[in-house]
Amino acid sequence: MRSSRTRTIGVAGVSALALLLSGCGAAETAAPDPGKDASDGASVLTLKDGWAKASDGHMTGVFGTLTNGSDADVRVVEMSSPVAGTGELHETVGGMGGGGPKPKMREKEGGFVVPAGGEYVLEPGGDHLMLMDLSEPVLAGQDVPVTLTAEDGSTVEFTVVARSFSGANESYDGGH
Repeated sequence: MRSSRTRTIGVAGVSALALLLSGCGAAETAAPDPGKDASDGASVLTLKDGWAKASDGHMTGVFGTLTNGSDADVRVVEMSSPVAGTGELHETVGGMGGGGPKPKMREKEGGFVVPAGGEYVLEPGGDHLMLMDLSEPVLAGQDVPVTLTAEDGSTVEFTVVARSFSGANESYDGGH
């Protein structure tokens, strides 16, 4: 009897140890690389209230609020869309009113930094995503796919809906 009981405890102990070790192994496999925050990169970004300006011209803007749910800043360095030959991260400068120069758009040096746990607003007359060399008009109600690329090479895709908007008519400072 005694040897049967010892064998049962031994088998149960080995089984429990195997489960414990397999649990540890799974946790270690799922754990992030200790040298890199698992929340880094574009994949932690969301776009709230995203939209594109309907346009029958050769360029249009994309707007909304980028939100970073991680504990690390994310630098967005590129953008693209299948509806455009070129995508750029833009800022609007100048146009302080009082009859001064008209506001101009230009590529934003260094990209956009979405702060850890924070937001980055993309709006007409301010920073925005620019779709250039449109392959065809962007019509109101049309879905417009957009891909953002972070400094670490990770990407995130969004789809925004185009809508009619009479603003966002800044000129492009193509010499920048």
